[in-house]
Amino acid sequence: MRRIHLLFMFAFLTVLIGCKGNSSEKGDYTAEKQTDANNFNYEKVNNDPTGLRLYTLENGLKVYLSKNTDEPKIQTYIAVRAGSNYDPKETTGLAHYLEHMLFKGTEEFGTADWETEQEYLSQISDLYEEHKAEADADKKKDVYRKIDSVSLEASKFAIANEYDKMTASIGAQGTNAHTWFEETVYHNKIPSNELNKWLSLEGERFSQLVLRLFHTELEAVFEEFNRGQDNDYRKIYASMLKGLFPNHPYGQQSTIGTAEHLKNPSMIAIHNYFNKYYVPNNMALILVGDINFEETIKKVNETFGKLENKEVSHPTLPKEEPITSPIVNEVFGPTSESVSVAFRSQGVGTEEEKLMTLADMILANGEAGLIDLNLNQKQAVQNASCSPTFLNDYGYHSFTGSPKEGQTLDEVKDLLLEQIEKLKKGEFEDWMIEAVVNDLKLSRTRQYENNSALASMYYDAFIHHEDWANKVKFLDDLKKISKQQLVDFANNFYTNNYVLTYKRKGEDKSIVKVENPGITPIEVNRDMQSDYVKQFNTEVSQDLKPRFVDYKNEIKQTTLSSGINVDYVENKNNDLFDLNIIFDMGSDSNKQLSLAVGYLDFLGTEKLSPENLKKEFYKLGVSYGVQAQGDKSYVYISGLNENLDKGLDLLEDLWDHSEANEETYKKYVEKILKDRVDSKTQKGNILWNGLFSYAKYGENSRLRNIFTAEELYAISPTDLVNLLKDLKSYKQRVFYYGKDVDAAVGAMNTAHSVPENLKDYPTPIEYVEKETGEQVYFTDYDMVQSELIFLSKGKQFDPKELALSRVFNSYFGSGLSSIVFQEIRESKSLAYSAFAAYSDASKKGDSNYIYGYVGTQANKLPQAVDAMLELMNNMPEADKQFNSAKEAVLKQIAAERITKSNIFWSYERLKNRGLDYDNREEIYNEVQNITLKDLSNFFNTNIKGKKYTTLVIGNKKDLNVEALKKLGKVTELDVDYLFNYKITPVKQ
Repeated sequence: MRRIHLLFMFAFLTVLIGCKGNSSEKGDYTAEKQTDANNFNYEKVNNDPTGLRLYTLENGLKVYLSKNTDEPKIQTYIAVRAGSNYDPKETTGLAHYLEHMLFKGTEEFGTADWETEQEYLSQISDLYEEHKAEADADKKKDVYRKIDSVSLEASKFAIANEYDKMTASIGAQGTNAHTWFEETVYHNKIPSNELNKWLSLEGERFSQLVLRLFHTELEAVFEEFNRGQDNDYRKIYASMLKGLFPNHPYGQQSTIGTAEHLKNPSMIAIHNYFNKYYVPNNMALILVGDINFEETIKKVNETFGKLENKEVSHPTLPKEEPITSPIVNEVFGPTSESVSVAFRSQGVGTEEEKLMTLADMILANGEAGLIDLNLNQKQAVQNASCSPTFLNDYGYHSFTGSPKEGQTLDEVKDLLLEQIEKLKKGEFEDWMIEAVVNDLKLSRTRQYENNSALASMYYDAFIHHEDWANKVKFLDDLKKISKQQLVDFANNFYTNNYVLTYKRKGEDKSIVKVENPGITPIEVNRDMQSDYVKQFNTEVSQDLKPRFVDYKNEIKQTTLSSGINVDYVENKNNDLFDLNIIFDMGSDSNKQLSLAVGYLDFLGTEKLSPENLKKEFYKLGVSYGVQAQGDKSYVYISGLNENLDKGLDLLEDLWDHSEANEETYKKYVEKILKDRVDSKTQKGNILWNGLFSYAKYGENSRLRNIFTAEELYAISPTDLVNLLKDLKSYKQRVFYYGKDVDAAVGAMNTAHSVPENLKDYPTPIEYVEKETGEQVYFTDYDMVQSELIFLSKGKQFDPKELALSRVFNSYFGSGLSSIVFQEIRESKSLAYSAFAAYSDASKKGDSNYIYGYVGTQANKLPQAVDAMLELMNNMPEADKQFNSAKEAVLKQIAAERITKSNIFWSYERLKNRGLDYDNREEIYNEVQNITLKDLSNFFNTNIKGKKYTTLVIGNKKDLNVEALKKLGKVTELDVDYLFNYKITPVKQ
């Protein structure tokens, strides 16, 4: 089910999202040309709530600037209109691989001696052309061995990860990039005081392309390709696109590329692609956050303004013929079965985009859509949803559904199509169109308040050639659509013109096995620095002082007339609220509590059916929920403050008067049991939940403490309803985030009735952490890669070690510039993903844990194991890298701002650790004095020499079990046994 959107009144919304914009007449979204104080011209849209200034530099670069001072950070994106659509047919995957190479440096950084290095790189390029042209398999291997040999020599003059080290040193977070059909986008979130250094670095980065450390990165891309082969969702998606687009690259060229093309790259082709598309008039720079408009555009022009404008043209892509009858595809894999139905549409900027967006929300909005109420609420299927996608040339509306136990995929498909028929017949309430438009408006308003979300909207508009004015008025245009227009559209659009994709359980015979090429580990030269980096590190940014929270002052207190304590934080930004009733007990105190909480979502009252209850909440713009964790439970509502009282009345009425229903409960149990069947087909769930929990707790764990099917059916639904009603009789507290605490307290006093004397909590069950070491727990799974975790129990949580552990993680195991990433991926090319961490416990008295993860193809696993264990026992020490990691931690803390409702929730997390103050100040001060020797001592005390329990998931027939035996006693654990779904003998 998609994210729940909240609804609120249109009149209020107009005021709220118009308050930051121009005072022009409401509904006027015309773009105006303006000139700033430095004579830079920009475009601004009247009544734009985001306050965007859209500049165009003389070289054609688009610059999107928007200001938000909630925190001293800037979300940055560099967007290029270059994606897999424009890959040459003979070298698919090129745009994506180029994205990887943009992290390797230029002639100025990433190199210790460019003059010498470039000679080797030229040889490597020639060898790849020879390798590509060679048809004989043995001769091809000989050429590759030469590539490997010359690459080793070239690496002696390369300095790995200098870009990542520089971004880390300025406190950047989220350093990454992505490639899709029509876009390649580079991400960073930086402290605002580091903007000058970041612009200088990125201006250099995009000025030229150097393809260094090429063959090891190519192997990492192969591992990414393998991860895709292990991802059934990606296979379903690819099959759907192939059916929708039999001619267009949307369906014929995957972003990752084919295995054959990845094996035969051309460095010349990659350079040609860069020179063609990575030009300023085909790029956009997006900066959203704590900026000064005039100063920022001046700095952008001084750096990116140097890039040379070149004529750029994109290829004309094939047109598609109409689909006249259903196209049927099948996909096989180990995960649970599902079915998808997809309709091809027109692309961005068309009338179909508006109509299909509205149709999608009528069908499924997370609360009151046709699919929500008729399929999910009534438990007619296991789950169902739909979502639209719009691209430059086309779009599509996809519907997905999973079957209940005993239900066929065709039955699910028919139920999905039935909901579309209801839309075509106009079988939805007249108020729904206005409601869903307002729902979308609120969702967009919340995006506007989030720098990353807003910046994403900007680059999306750039990639799709959208005028921002049209984007701003898009939802107003939706409101003009009548019910009849929508019904007419649905009848014309949704016919037998769909692609049907069945996801079935079974062997995928299209899997490509990739040979281990036997790469010689290259040099990473972590102790070396280019002259560019040395100069970069001498540049001093304006000081940014950290701000810490005085929780005693920021969190206010009052009480209800019943004596219940209310903590509250004022919402100074808008008219939205969150209200939480908190019980400091959960399923550990009563095993049935989480069961009862889930059941409530399918219940109504004497006055309102479950479906009508959902509609009433949706009309009010209020969402509600009940959640039971192990040690806490929450009853909550959120939405528009003016409707708090009405929403609370609905919630309290449901709480007090919900009616048990035997048939609903039976379906609920069947849903739980089918969820178990489906969840145990997910490899991530098996590794990170099943195996991880078993390694920590053994058989006596929260994960395994579940009801059997027989016990579930034997439970009385009336008892569950009474359990929820009785929850009110226990001690409780309230947290409110909003602008009118008096109104909230008044509403609570009226609606929230509790006994005079509240009960103490039952004693919770305790789960004892067991010792780790010299055990290998393995689960067989049909997959290309193998994934492995080393896990070791550490000391009990100690707040005095938080500073050291944070620096250690920054230096050793987390991020693109960490030791683990450098050694496992950059040097040895053994994995796409590898990381390690010292994980501090979230609760006082619990143990910390050390873990390392690597995911790689099975024939590389023994090498990956050896490499990871070597690092976990002998930490390489590099002064310069340590200083960068330490500086990164300091700058990240300095730019952190705990605001809004997070003030309360961060305080809750601190209290769980036995703290009642903002300990970041202590961490910040301690980090400044940490030395590499301190870090080495921390490593030797807490990580080195530890005994690890090893967790492995992979295909048994491909794994080297003898190699695993060197790590400890190997025990194969059945999935049902891991999750306690049934008792299965453990196989030694």
